[in-house]
Amino acid sequence: MHRILIALDVDSAARALALADMLRGHVGGFKIGSQLFTSEGPPIVRRLVERGDRVFLDLKFHDIPNTVAGAAAAATALGVWMFNVHASGGADMMRAAIDAAREEAARRGRVPLVTAVTVLTSLDQPQLAALGVERSVDGQVESLAVLAREAGLDGVVASPREIRRLRARCGPEFLIVTPGIRGRAAAPAAGTGRPDDQARTLSAREAVDAGASYLVVGRPVTADPDPPAAAARLAAELA
Repeated sequence: MHRILIALDVDSAARALALADMLRGHVGGFKIGSQLFTSEGPPIVRRLVERGDRVFLDLKFHDIPNTVAGAAAAATALGVWMFNVHASGGADMMRAAIDAAREEAARRGRVPLVTAVTVLTSLDQPQLAALGVERSVDGQVESLAVLAREAGLDGVVASPREIRRLRARCGPEFLIVTPGIRGRAAAPAAGTGRPDDQARTLSAREAVDAGASYLVVGRPVTADPDPPAAAARLAAELA
């Protein structure tokens, strides 16, 4: 259960809090991404933290080192359990993030986990090539993961397809946070009818067996008519 992080990819605090209240005790924490944070801002993070929830702030900071350091300090001050940056921002940017988080935590409390996004799970090989990246998806993910580890980060965000390779290269303690968790049929985005946009997926059981540390799950739970039941099925799959 503690491995499962639910993506609160909704546009209102009311909906996010309702989902959190339904799922608290069934999952290990909640992810707040760009949609909810842009709609509701830092107060929604504080409300969940105040309720004792582990919050993964998924804003993928990617900017010059000084700017990312400021964002990392702000995330730490909010009390988040984990936040992420984009590994493609480079080693200096990633070091600035972890250093700022540690400095802020020295004044306020626990240091959050800092992870780096490698290659978005919506991208496949042709899309990566269109961006001018000549490496394979696997090669690009591995290269960025090694860069993140050398910069002192706690782990990376990577698709289920790359877990075994990363676990072998980066060791047993390096965190691998895995979105793109799907069952036999992925649910559309709640209320939109849009098809699934994840390109590199596995089931929860397959991802954990491959070595995932945490699973980020959104629509298969939040778009289900009974989110607690969907979370319970997922936990049973991992038991």
